[in-house]
Amino acid sequence: MQYNHQEIEKKWQEFWAKNQTFKASNTSDKPKYYVLDMFPYPSGAGLHVGHPLGYIASDIYARYKRHKGFNVLHPQGYDSFGLPAEQYAIQTGQHPAITTETNIKTYRGQLDKIGFSFDWSREVRTSNPEYYKWTQWIFIQLFNSWYNKDSDKAEDVSTLIAKFEAEGNATVNAVCDEDIITFTADEWNGFSSTKQQEILLQYRLTFLSDTEVNWCPALGTVLANDEIVNGVSERGGHPVVRKKMTQWSMRISAYAQRLLDGLNGIDWPQPLKDIQTNWIGRSQGAMVSFKVDGHDANIDVFTTRPDTIYGVSFMTLAPEHELVAKITTDTQREAVETYVEATAKRSERDRMADVKTISGVFTGAYAIHPFSGKKVPIWIGDYVLASYGTGAVMAVPCGDQRDYDFAKHFDLEIPNIFEGVDISEEAFADKEKSVIANSDFLNGLPYKKAMKTVIYEMEQRGFGYGKINYRLRDAVFSRQRYWGEPFPVYYKDGMPQMIEKQHLPIVLPEVEKYLPTEDGKPPLGNADVWAWDTTTNTVVSNDKINNETVFPLELNTMPGWAGSSWYFNRYMDATNDGEFVSAAAVEYWKEVDLYIGGSEHATGHLLYARFWQKFLFDLGLVPMDEFAKKLINQGMILGTSAIVYRVAGTNKYVSLGLKDNYKVDELQELRVDVKLINSSDELDLEGLKNWQPQYADAEFELEDGKYIVGREVEKMSKRWFNVVNPDDICEEYGADSLRLFEMFLGPLEQFKPWKTSGISGVYSFLKKLWKLFHNGENFEVSEGEPTKDNLKTLHKTIKKVEEDIENFSFNTSVSTFMIAVNEFTAQKCNNKAILEELLILVSPYAPHIAEELWSKLGHENSIAFAVFPQFDEKHLVESEKEYPISFNGKMRFKLNLPLDMSKEDIEKTVMAHEKTQEQLQGRTPKKVIIVPGKIINIVG
Repeated sequence: MQYNHQEIEKKWQEFWAKNQTFKASNTSDKPKYYVLDMFPYPSGAGLHVGHPLGYIASDIYARYKRHKGFNVLHPQGYDSFGLPAEQYAIQTGQHPAITTETNIKTYRGQLDKIGFSFDWSREVRTSNPEYYKWTQWIFIQLFNSWYNKDSDKAEDVSTLIAKFEAEGNATVNAVCDEDIITFTADEWNGFSSTKQQEILLQYRLTFLSDTEVNWCPALGTVLANDEIVNGVSERGGHPVVRKKMTQWSMRISAYAQRLLDGLNGIDWPQPLKDIQTNWIGRSQGAMVSFKVDGHDANIDVFTTRPDTIYGVSFMTLAPEHELVAKITTDTQREAVETYVEATAKRSERDRMADVKTISGVFTGAYAIHPFSGKKVPIWIGDYVLASYGTGAVMAVPCGDQRDYDFAKHFDLEIPNIFEGVDISEEAFADKEKSVIANSDFLNGLPYKKAMKTVIYEMEQRGFGYGKINYRLRDAVFSRQRYWGEPFPVYYKDGMPQMIEKQHLPIVLPEVEKYLPTEDGKPPLGNADVWAWDTTTNTVVSNDKINNETVFPLELNTMPGWAGSSWYFNRYMDATNDGEFVSAAAVEYWKEVDLYIGGSEHATGHLLYARFWQKFLFDLGLVPMDEFAKKLINQGMILGTSAIVYRVAGTNKYVSLGLKDNYKVDELQELRVDVKLINSSDELDLEGLKNWQPQYADAEFELEDGKYIVGREVEKMSKRWFNVVNPDDICEEYGADSLRLFEMFLGPLEQFKPWKTSGISGVYSFLKKLWKLFHNGENFEVSEGEPTKDNLKTLHKTIKKVEEDIENFSFNTSVSTFMIAVNEFTAQKCNNKAILEELLILVSPYAPHIAEELWSKLGHENSIAFAVFPQFDEKHLVESEKEYPISFNGKMRFKLNLPLDMSKEDIEKTVMAHEKTQEQLQGRTPKKVIIVPGKIINIVG
């Protein structure tokens, strides 16, 4: 009977779906285990073979845990809001919901073909109103909360209002805006409602503020830093500028220290933890205030080296700093404005990364040094960021290389304040070895002593104080897009009001156009029905707005990370209409035990999700303040691109082996579809001519009558025409082959190249496995006792596979399976007891063939819940030793003898052996040397 993968895989995928084999229960006597993948955005391109890598790994582990007796939750869903669907809607007029639904159907079909053990009864989609109802509800909880530094957690804003009513805000220790006014209880109680709301916005965990954002005019929206590459939008390559806009923001900075501390308690990759640690950027130093000469203004600076304050020879402001326009002199105004405009076109990420370019402009203004009273010139420079610290630095060129290079470039003073240090060539930045000089009362003090002394003196004189600072900025939470979660917010007298829970969700309205309005409002400004009626608590037509009972709704939508910051909790109780997750469900599942996804999400999704989890924990809504106990970053499967070489200025193409006949600059490298290449790297010339019009009249310079392409391993992408569709692999070789091959390519965390020709090896392995159970066309297994060799092969396989799975070394398991099947084949093993256990071991990796053979063995239930085989060490203990039998030190033959045989019995047996007699030819040996378990040497 032939192994028919198509028939087998279709049969069992239908069986799993019909029987809901992998549906998890929220109540079970079994121990729980929660395995999760970072859920995909359903793009129109569908999956390529690189995408399932992490899903296959998580599926193997989920299936393994079921075999181990766990109640496994392994859900899947879709991060279905996003910019690509919106851009497609702008181009075609098709509603993003239609595009998204089509893409999801494609994804679901592809995922099902690979045989994942997902619990599809818990599927979530961030764009479904039933889901984003709860994203809106969490937003309201954030709005109604503040961060109490004394209790070190978020609390309901009602407790803050009670403090204000009783004692004002002078003693309130909160994370809040920097420019808070101090007021008494009487003053608070006398404020108008609008004034009170304005003050509360300065404390709330989500708040409105004027924020510098990355604005992309072509896309009509704000972009996050990770959506910008080399100063342009990642999607479409459009210019991005820095712009001030009124935005919703999240006060993630309140959780900075807890986000740092929490990294110590989770099993996440150290490189990822380091990325988050650096992004949060904790630093200890001081806030110092410099007066601006001739202006009623101060420049506040955070510095980690207040001990170097006497080395300040200039100040640098971020070009976006609010004081720039105010303090710039008339003579410098044109130069400053030109520089500010140019800087607005560069992203913060570009500015941080560019350490070579030195640029800046003098404002014409001066600051007063707080200790010496000297005038210090104020410059602007794009190496200073408005979003980091205060957007200003006190430049100490002798102690900071970037300040040093800036000073050298613009010929500014570089005073030396370090004892016995030469700064003629570079700055001196080794703080631990520094001794302060030329600094009045700090002279002769080492770093730590100087730090304490200068901070004390600043605090005494009232122009500075010690402070811990974080690089982490509050997260902008508004997007000028259509295809995102609507805010549950309307505006009364210009102040935001939350819509009550019972009236959620606020569903996206219909719009005619998905672009911003003509006057620059977000796409929701195109909606005719987008106002909130407080009498009926419904969305009504805009023409009914009267500012008494009907009010305008928020026109921005939430960012993509909103729905992905809590979805792991929703999977625990996905169909609950009354709560975002029930207390019983979240108490049972608690957290994700294993999370698999890409490291590129380190400072986006993973950081924001940790923030939201800690907030929900503060409110007592979840039992754990970290959502994922263990995280693995899978590597990437790379494509192998096919390259043709065009002679510049012609339509002639040169085969790989002939390209050295041309100079490098005479040839252009073009990538062509890998489907046009055979296993020998030969190009299908007719196929190429029909592929794209530019090749229709191409000429080819061939070698041995063939065109051989160049090959390059790089990211798998439609752009490089090197994408391999998993559907094609499943059709030709089967899903089990795909699963095994992706694991076989190399360690899970590493990047590895794909080469389709390599999959034939695992396909052959599956056919060999199939043959173990068949005698020609007949299914045939034996019921007898297994041999010692059978048991030895089985148990060494059990031991290795279990160790590999526990260590996520899935690639070495595949090798182990191949060795085991080869050994069983050589042993002619078709013993049912042995092969049953082998199937369970293989099942997590190749579930379809395992299910089929398990069924043929007479089992009615799925193999998915069969108990994982128990390793028994006794089957690996050797009972015999193959001794080399030597004569005068030369080995003449080998002999198997029991390991527990005595020396006397060994000697008797060896001497009686016919080969020994043949060697001795009647002579009596002088002596027989025996080392039990090692050697036998007959001397004579």
